[in-house]
Amino acid sequence: MGNILAIVGRPNVGKSTLFNRLTGSRAAIVDPTSGVTRDRHYGHSDWNGIEFSVIDTGGVVIGGDDVFEQAITRQVELAIDEADVILFMVDAREGLTHMDEDVAEMIRRSRKKAFLAVNKIDTPDKVNEVAEFYSLGLDGVFPISSANGGGTGDLLDEIVASFKQSETVEVPDLPKFAVVGRPNVGKSSFVNALLGKDRNIVTPIPGTTRDSIYTRYNAYGFDFLLVDTAGLRKKGKVYENIEFYSVMRSIRAIENSEVCLLLIDATQGFESQDLNIFSLAEKNHKGIVIIVNKWDLVEKDTHSTKYFEEYIRKQTAPFTDIPIVFTSMLTKQRIHKALELAVKVYENRNRRIPTRKLNDTLLPVFSETPPPMYKGKDVKIKYITQIKTAYPSFVFFCNLPQYIRDPYKRFAENRLREMFEFNGAPMEVYFRKK
Repeated sequence: MGNILAIVGRPNVGKSTLFNRLTGSRAAIVDPTSGVTRDRHYGHSDWNGIEFSVIDTGGVVIGGDDVFEQAITRQVELAIDEADVILFMVDAREGLTHMDEDVAEMIRRSRKKAFLAVNKIDTPDKVNEVAEFYSLGLDGVFPISSANGGGTGDLLDEIVASFKQSETVEVPDLPKFAVVGRPNVGKSSFVNALLGKDRNIVTPIPGTTRDSIYTRYNAYGFDFLLVDTAGLRKKGKVYENIEFYSVMRSIRAIENSEVCLLLIDATQGFESQDLNIFSLAEKNHKGIVIIVNKWDLVEKDTHSTKYFEEYIRKQTAPFTDIPIVFTSMLTKQRIHKALELAVKVYENRNRRIPTRKLNDTLLPVFSETPPPMYKGKDVKIKYITQIKTAYPSFVFFCNLPQYIRDPYKRFAENRLREMFEFNGAPMEVYFRKK
């Protein structure tokens, strides 16, 4: 199970700077142009060989102090609910504030493992400014500089040491499917429609952690594990910051699955939050099936499904080779179709193409349409092989890999998808020197 570290604290204490340092990126979940507010951050990090997810709770909210404090409080509550370890950041230059005390109080009540990072200690002479923060009563107090990285090593040593060791649970070797999507798109109804009243076709796998319980579904010729997220079980508080909430809730489910069934609401279209969750699944190289729910509520003409599919693919481009199925949970229409597609995508994601077949099929295509010449030089692809990863990835050996541009990489990926069945499975294509 992946561990999650949440960075919480008032705005402008340096959370995003530390987040970028940990994840080695300067990016939010998806780029700002697709309507994603810049303060929603999710990324991967690793320290001393231990991998974990990092959430930057961000959260500058325009409005009066009350609105502002409520919004931060909600994000902290949510982070406390979902994360394994909390990193609370404060600003040494501004000193201890009331809001810091309130957040510390919430963290103490949660009894979660939490560390205090006193940021902006950029030079050794500032270390004394840490003293007043000991009064917050948190586990460890670390003077750091998120700008220059000072003190972050010691802090990370402590953080990764406090992560839960993954319990080794004997999980049957079956496909792992997660049902993900924004709140209220019908995830619970979908799971309930699957499981029905006939709960004896379902066996919870004992010993899996609280965060993500695998449930075995064995009926109608299907046999797989359903990743049941806490989100499907716990109707806790209603969080107003739905976008942040839905992404937080999806992370663990996505990481613990092999295929994601992404539910969207036909009456609302494919929104930026849907795209966030889609991008998370794609970045994690998980198989994807898009399930358009509540299709019975949409006014239709003969072309509706085709138009709606095109509209979705436009949003998910350049990755458009994904199965899309239209369902209604009320009438249980095409629910089994969705499962069949998930099984198919699982097989596609695990597909291995023999090297000889790859070369016999694709080399003629690439000699007919070679990469564009560069500075008067011919770029020649000589040999192709698939590498052993949990998802499809291919290496194209050629004489001048540095001159291959993105459009040609997409061309290569599209030919692979045309010749072999990889529907629903994100892939990586690399060019290397022979």
